[in-house]
Amino acid sequence: MPEDVMSQSFQRIGSKSNAQVGKDFELLAQAFFDQQGLSLVRDFKIPVGVNLFKKDHAFDLGCTEKQVLVECKSHKWTSGDNVPSAKLTVWNEAMYYFLASPKSYRKIMFVLRDFSEKRSETLAEYYLRTYAHLVPEGVEFWEYDSLKSTAVQVGI
Repeated sequence: MPEDVMSQSFQRIGSKSNAQVGKDFELLAQAFFDQQGLSLVRDFKIPVGVNLFKKDHAFDLGCTEKQVLVECKSHKWTSGDNVPSAKLTVWNEAMYYFLASPKSYRKIMFVLRDFSEKRSETLAEYYLRTYAHLVPEGVEFWEYDSLKSTAVQVGI
């Protein structure tokens, strides 16, 4: 397989790059929250840690004044409607950073709504059903419907 084709084999169809898909989704999330009266900045850095040692971590969106942290994930089911296991490890990592962040902050996981006909559930519903034990208390999950440009909170 030519290198240029091989390097794009896991790239979202129709996108310039997966990194660009992520950045575009962050901008959608930022606009959504702005419409809700919550002004957030991108690449929001805050010290995190599970002990006395802290290190800055950049959340996708955040605000010091309102004490809000947001992680954005635009992952989808695989083309065969299977679980994107490797991508869900990134969701687990986000849960760890939420756990290690200051307790006073509101924590939001903002994800793309992607429904699986085969499983009769969205990717967020699947994640919450199978990984609820890794979700820190108080973390909010919001699903963004790109067709309607709306988002709703989903829960365990």
